[in-house]
Amino acid sequence: MDLLSNASAPLSSVPAEYVFPPEKRASLLGDLSFDDVSLPLIDLHSGALSDGILRRQVATEIVKAGKEFGFFQVVNHGVGEDVVRAFREAATKFFEMPPEDKLRYCSDDQSKPFRIASKTPWDRNKNRYWRDYLKLICYPIDEELVQHWPSKPEAFRSSLADYSVALHELSRNLLELIAEGLGLERGFFGGDLSRGNTQMNVNYYPPCPDPSLTMGLLPHCDRNLLTVLSQGDVAGLQVRHNGRWLLVKPLPGVFVVNFGHQIEIVTNGALASVEHRVFTNSAKARLSLATLVHPTMDCLVGPAPVMVSEENPAKFREFVFSEFYKNFDAAAGNREDVLESFKIRRG
Repeated sequence: MDLLSNASAPLSSVPAEYVFPPEKRASLLGDLSFDDVSLPLIDLHSGALSDGILRRQVATEIVKAGKEFGFFQVVNHGVGEDVVRAFREAATKFFEMPPEDKLRYCSDDQSKPFRIASKTPWDRNKNRYWRDYLKLICYPIDEELVQHWPSKPEAFRSSLADYSVALHELSRNLLELIAEGLGLERGFFGGDLSRGNTQMNVNYYPPCPDPSLTMGLLPHCDRNLLTVLSQGDVAGLQVRHNGRWLLVKPLPGVFVVNFGHQIEIVTNGALASVEHRVFTNSAKARLSLATLVHPTMDCLVGPAPVMVSEENPAKFREFVFSEFYKNFDAAAGNREDVLESFKIRRG
């Protein structure tokens, strides 16, 4: 498998397979000068763990931000900086290993619990993204799962386990706060809706000799329930907002959070999954850690009865999550295409 991270020296030009047609490239000049709006930054502090007025305020802030942007950022989230740094360092060292050490993990087989690849299975586009990525199951952790994780670099397994446990706790807290912010029971998003295998995408975007020709990821929404992202200190993520692309500037100690399609469907559109994309840069490598909370594959998903009324009838039909999972690949992650077969048409 041809990986960008296997190059013995930085590439001096962009290979043809990575060159996107002009209409699919990021218009960087306009996007990067768009500084008049930023994603809300929510301080979880002690209010997220307590009961009472302070917790309700935090929950309300989260839902307000989510309704406007589909994304928000959190600080003072309880995940230790040492935990984040340790796994980011281990993941970076993995991509820096010699090609022969990574070869055994190279695969396009989506059923594998740990693999490295460069092509995105759900994308129909013939052009290749300027990235390599690790796709792995990171929670729940047991001895059998850990054996699928690489033993090199030495700290990889232990740092991944620590990070995954911390992100599981953060995700659980966020889902409870989102539910409360909507006026629902705290455990509304619990059960099978969030008990599927938690997956992680570790995305590595090396410096690109000509970012104007390439893309890290084309516009897409996430098929899961909730995504929690550590994007490090290098910019690259853009979120669609009011018809424009908003640059999400990296902030120290912050996680970026966004809703997946399943939250949109279960809340009957009260919260929406929003398109986002990634651009490349010529100066620095970028490493992002996306933790994806999923329903179980046999989970029955549909608008919750409490979110449906005569004034707001059900917008989506019920389905088993495995059906949505397959349709997402078939629709290449396109927001409208993937939702089309699950919408209820009236009149």
